[in-house]
Amino acid sequence: MSRTMAQHDLRIVALRRLSEAHLAALQAVAQVDYFDELHDGNRAEYDAALARAHGLIGGKLELDDAALERAPQLKVVSTISVGYDNLPLAAMNRRGILLCNTPDVLTETTADTAFALIMATQRRLVELSCMVREGRWQNHVGPQHFGHDVHGKVLGIVGAGRIGAAIARRAAQGFNMPVLYAASTPKPSLEQQLGAERCSLDELLERADIVCLSVPYREDTHHLIDAAALARMQPSAALINVARGKVVDEQALIDALQRGVIRAAGLDVFEQEPLNPDSPLCRMDNVVVLPHIGSATHETRAAMAVRAVANLINALTGRGEVDAVNGGVLADDPR
Repeated sequence: MSRTMAQHDLRIVALRRLSEAHLAALQAVAQVDYFDELHDGNRAEYDAALARAHGLIGGKLELDDAALERAPQLKVVSTISVGYDNLPLAAMNRRGILLCNTPDVLTETTADTAFALIMATQRRLVELSCMVREGRWQNHVGPQHFGHDVHGKVLGIVGAGRIGAAIARRAAQGFNMPVLYAASTPKPSLEQQLGAERCSLDELLERADIVCLSVPYREDTHHLIDAAALARMQPSAALINVARGKVVDEQALIDALQRGVIRAAGLDVFEQEPLNPDSPLCRMDNVVVLPHIGSATHETRAAMAVRAVANLINALTGRGEVDAVNGGVLADDPR
């Protein structure tokens, strides 16, 4: 169901993840068409609203080159996320459409999720919890139930941006873990504060007990972790992915897990989402799968929405700073 609010010169389409307070803030500066979900029954209405819109905001935005062609007035897109690989950035650049995202806000929460996956894969938490729930805990646990320590193990972080750095802090300061990182540029603060060591991706894969992915998805990171990369990892190692699903060749990962090339995986993201329940990943005891919940806490999602709303209002009105992905494309007067 859609709702149209307040009459103003500016028009905004809002899609998903917005509260009444967020919508009221947008209503103060623009006419807002809000769609809590998209389906066959309101798709035409959504397309018509987008064709009139100057701004678009929401989570899980559905936008492609064809939609941009049908939205001649669109000037700003504000996504309630850090990642934007689902959006046609090149086409937006060509059309002078500013893209804003929500960095920083979800850094700590996503790092928490990464560490939850590290703990779960190392200590076999999901597998052993299921054993108890299903009545299969009949005797004292033995070696067949043992997991692996987290403290003191070598953590390799692929991509040492905000989230990677937050994971590194948890590892080094909380669990006394030596930290390796592979990044395009040195991170002196990680090296000085945590003793982190920068190395090549190949060396990281060979040395780390746990490999954690936190790189953005781009053409050069597509299937960064493929069969060859997995073969470089230790047989006792675990792979953790809180980045994007397509950073990993999923079929190669399945094969590596089945053949014992690596020991375990903790995955919050997948090549196709939602993950097909028929995927072998769902049937492996040595795999922990989550439904892309990296930033999914009440506190963080609310903060992300506030940030996205401010980005859109500031970009359209020129009132303040924005978190611009492609800064410089917005005209002085978006109207």
